[in-house]
Amino acid sequence: MVDTAAEVPPALPLEGVRVVALEQAVAAPLATRHLADLGAEVIKVERVGEGDFARAYDDTVNGIASHFVWLGRGKKSVALDVKSRCGGRLLADLIGTADVFVQNLAPGAAARLGLGSDTLRGRDPRLVTVDLSGYGDRGPHADRKAYDMLVQAESGLVSITGTPEQATKTGIPTSDIAAGMYVLTAVLSALLRRERTGVGASLDVSMFDATAEWLGHPMYVAMYAGRQLPRLGLSHAAIAPYDAYPTSDGRVLIGVQNDRGWQALCREVFADDALAADSRFVTNVLRVQYRGACDAEVGVRTARFDTATLEARLAEAGVAAAQVNDMAGLIGHPQLSERDRWREVRTENGPVRALLPPMTFRDVDLVMGDVPALGEHTDETLTALGVQAGELDDLRADGVIQ
Repeated sequence: MVDTAAEVPPALPLEGVRVVALEQAVAAPLATRHLADLGAEVIKVERVGEGDFARAYDDTVNGIASHFVWLGRGKKSVALDVKSRCGGRLLADLIGTADVFVQNLAPGAAARLGLGSDTLRGRDPRLVTVDLSGYGDRGPHADRKAYDMLVQAESGLVSITGTPEQATKTGIPTSDIAAGMYVLTAVLSALLRRERTGVGASLDVSMFDATAEWLGHPMYVAMYAGRQLPRLGLSHAAIAPYDAYPTSDGRVLIGVQNDRGWQALCREVFADDALAADSRFVTNVLRVQYRGACDAEVGVRTARFDTATLEARLAEAGVAAAQVNDMAGLIGHPQLSERDRWREVRTENGPVRALLPPMTFRDVDLVMGDVPALGEHTDETLTALGVQAGELDDLRADGVIQ
C-alpha cells in the first residue's frame, strides 16, 4: 500500500474559513489577526473615509499607526457605509458567505444595524457570531462605553498594579488583550464543535469578565483572607525574594519560587551558608513575612557582582533571573534573533518588521499577510458577491464604498 499522506502538503489550520469583522481598536482586531495568521480569510469592514479609528492613533510606522500595523496584518479591508440601506444590504450579503462574524461596536449598535446574533443565526444556524463588549450583554454596566483603562480600573486591576505610592494601569492594554485572546479561544472551540455537530454558536465575551478571570489570585485572597494585596512594583505578593536587585553596574530581577531555590541562591550564587541557615528565611512563608529584611540581605550580596557575572552564576545555579529590559532590549534580544523570529510584511508605505506569530506549527509556516490600505479590497470582495463594475462606480460616487 502506498502511503499518500506524506505526499499531501500541510494545510494552514484555518484554511477555507471566512471571517467577517466589524471591529475597531484592539480587542477584536487582535483576535481576528490571530485567525488570519492561522490561515482564515479575514474581511475587515471599515468606515468610509476614516476606517478603524486605530488607524489615526499615530503615524509612527512609516506613516502608519503602530496599533494598526500590529493588528491589521493579513486582513482584507472593505470600506463600506453599513448605515446606508445599500451598504447594510451588502454587509448582510457578505456575512451570508462567512463562517464567523465578529463585532465590537458600541453597545446596541450591532442590533440596531440588524446584526444581532439571533437574527444572523436565524438565517444561518452554522454561523459563529461573536459579540465582544466592555461589560457583556446584560447587567447595570451593559450599556456603558468601555475602554481598556476604564476596565482596568473598574475590575480592580489598577489596585494591584504599580508601586506602594502610586496605582497605575498596565503598560499594555491588558483588558483588550485578555478579551481578544478569549475570543480567539472561543471561536476555535466553536469551529471545532461545528465540525462535529454542524451547528454554529453565539458567543459573548466581555473585557470586564476576561480581566476579572485574570485576577484570580488577588481576588481569592480578598474573598477568603479579607485583605487587599499590596502594590509591590516588580515584587510579588506571594513570593520572596522576587524583585530587581542592584549590581555594581545595573540590576537583575531574581525570582525564587521555592525553598530549594533559596538554598541554591544562598549557597551556590552567594557562597553564604549563614544566610541559607537564617531562621527568618528558611521557608517562603517566612521570607514573605520578613520581606524587607530578606530583600535587604539579597541586595547587599547582589551588589558585589557586575550584572554579567551575577547572571552567569544565577544561570549555573538554576535560579530564575532576568534582565530588566526596555523596548530596545526586546528588539535586539538574542532570543528573537537566534530563533529567527523577525520577518518583513508589506504595507502601503513599504515593508516593516514584524514578529512571527507565537503559535508555531513545525510543519507549516503561519500567514504573515500585508497590512491593508483602507478599502484596498472593497472592489475585489464586492465583485465576488456579484456586484458589477458599473454598480461599484455608482456606489463609490454615492459614498457607500471606498
